Amino acid sequence: MRHGKKFNHLGRTASHRAALLSNMASSLILHKRIETTVAKAKELRKYVEPLITKSKTDSTNNRRVVFSYLQNKDSVKELFGIVSEKVANRPGGYTRIIKLGNRLGDNAEVCFIELVDFNETMLAASAEKAGKTRRSRRSGAKKEGVEAAAPVAEAPSAEVVEEVAAAEEVAEAPAAEVVEEVAAAEEPAAEESTDEPKEEKGEDA
Repeated sequence: MRHGKKFNHLGRTASHRAALLSNMASSLILHKRIETTVAKAKELRKYVEPLITKSKTDSTNNRRVVFSYLQNKDSVKELFGIVSEKVANRPGGYTRIIKLGNRLGDNAEVCFIELVDFNETMLAASAEKAGKTRRSRRSGAKKEGVEAAAPVAEAPSAEVVEEVAAAEEVAEAPAAEVVEEVAAAEEPAAEESTDEPKEEKGEDA
């Protein structure tokens, strides 16, 4: 049983594993991208990223510490020169693993491991995505469409109200005429009723 197993030993002794990771880290720093298995890439990422962080502060002590791991003057010079300038504003996450599938010989899962800031294609693609604001335009167009549709919906309702008011006026007009006709018909009847008693009185006299 492997109690407290914190990392992948990669099937090697400690010295063999340290030499493997040192050579792979030097190759990654010099070439910016290497192809390896996913297991080795994951271990390399944990090995090389602290060294890249140290390179941000260019001091004699940091150079000696990094050289004790890499054992390669060219890779140390490249790391403290070009690489440290590129990653100066990045707070970690200096590497990227891109899986490629399984290789034919032993069916091992292989991948690329690369330095993020040196992949110009992906940097250009991310800049284009950041420049586009399609979502805001679509949402703005929807809002404008809703605002434009609201007055159109209100206009028919105003016309309907006017039509209803006009119909009420038309309905009230005949009623008023009927009232006037009834009043006119009642007036002659009242006059006749007042005249009849006078004639009777005259006959009696």
